[in-house]
Amino acid sequence: MARNIAVGIDIGTYQIKVVVAEYGNNGERNAPRILGTGFSESKGIRHGYIINSHDATRSIKLAIAQAESSSGIQIKRAYLGIGGVSVETTTATGKVIISRGDSEVTELDLDNALSDSERNIPGSLSVNRRILHTIPISYVIDGHEVLGHPIGMKGTKLEINTLFITCLEQHLDDLIQAVESAGIDVEDVMASPLAASLVVLNKAQKMAGCVLANIGAATVSIAIFENNIPIGLKIFPIGSTDITNDIALGLRIPLEEAEQVKLGSLGTGAIPRKKLEEIIVARLSDIFELIEAHLKKIGRNGLLPAGIILTGGGSGITTIEDLAKASLRLPSKIGELHVATSAKGHIIDSTWSVAYGLCIWGFTGGDAASITGNTFGKAKTNLMTWIKQFLP
Repeated sequence: MARNIAVGIDIGTYQIKVVVAEYGNNGERNAPRILGTGFSESKGIRHGYIINSHDATRSIKLAIAQAESSSGIQIKRAYLGIGGVSVETTTATGKVIISRGDSEVTELDLDNALSDSERNIPGSLSVNRRILHTIPISYVIDGHEVLGHPIGMKGTKLEINTLFITCLEQHLDDLIQAVESAGIDVEDVMASPLAASLVVLNKAQKMAGCVLANIGAATVSIAIFENNIPIGLKIFPIGSTDITNDIALGLRIPLEEAEQVKLGSLGTGAIPRKKLEEIIVARLSDIFELIEAHLKKIGRNGLLPAGIILTGGGSGITTIEDLAKASLRLPSKIGELHVATSAKGHIIDSTWSVAYGLCIWGFTGGDAASITGNTFGKAKTNLMTWIKQFLP
């Protein structure tokens, strides 16, 4: 019997991470199991962009080789996360007349409404961009909002408000080319914040409303959920490396020492603690101001009961929870990775959430068209298929 293996590749500015997982009989129940992991220092990459394809491919090869060695699996294909600052969202509305004579809404009507909403994306927001995900947010039949799925309901006119997650075509093509140059076929591509949400957030948090903030080395990505559906996503060109740089300049210490001081792993006896806290708080405040501004833009500031869930390397800063709570006026907590089991002691933390989430997507999504309609986001997403990706 063929083994059900999925591989996720997270290409970050600081590290490239690869997770190999298997879905199958694991003790008393079927559950995903991590078989192996691999990582390498990211080279040729900045803010998620490929700036040197040769260096990037070599880094990917190193991470893949390590994952193959630790898992005992030869990796031929993988799911890829994309999280650079070119990833953006826009919303558009599609309207159609219900096609059946008995006025019952069908899948065809949904597809036609989604096509109409895509046509209504402003040209300035679609030029040189590729649609990664098409997510229906709300439905209206004959002027009345529908709570739930509209198929089977009756009416004359159907409207769909749709969230489109897009990225620059060149950015996506460069990432795919770098991975394929390493000898790996890309099964499909998913926005990194959504991949992380699959293994960090639970259904209760996504139903109530929350924001997942991944504080990486050079970027901060957020995904906002409500009613178990993503309603917003944003990536900012600022990260935990900026905090390290501020500490190094402010305290006049080497970068390596500044990184240890930032994470509290180096004794701070000779370092003025008050000045250190001022430096860290100033930069974190900048990050949370950006998040607050985006939440305000979509009308969700101070209105997410499940609060902000922090993950990524930057979430290890000791005072970050309290500062997030004060800055955003929301509950805050450090995210935990929901891992079923690991083989050979492959323990991973929340910094692996994107790579592991991509594996889970591979298992729950089936083929590469399950999220985006077909490879690299050229067609529509069926709502129920989409929602299933976010069920625990």
